[in-house]
Amino acid sequence: MKLINNFFSFYCMKTQSVDTYQKAEEVQISLLRKASTSNKFSQVRSLSQITLQLSRRAITRANEDLSERQIDLLFISLHYGKELSNNLDKYLNSVAHESS
Repeated sequence: MKLINNFFSFYCMKTQSVDTYQKAEEVQISLLRKASTSNKFSQVRSLSQITLQLSRRAITRANEDLSERQIDLLFISLHYGKELSNNLDKYLNSVAHESS
């Protein structure tokens, strides 16, 4: 029964992307299914890294007047929350005062 369901869902699937031909999408899905776990993980990691880099670049371009530290804190605030950003800022200030 599972084999029949898999066959049915694969060959009767709806296109997930409006700008991709169905045959191309079927090939992409087939390749993803055949890929090893480590390969899939590597792709996810790479996409995550690119996403973070693009986000940081956009924040930097939109806030050219901010220092690198301020950019870092803004990035953290936008992605992980204002509370974490504030706590990190306080920590970094305390560490800077201790080393002075």
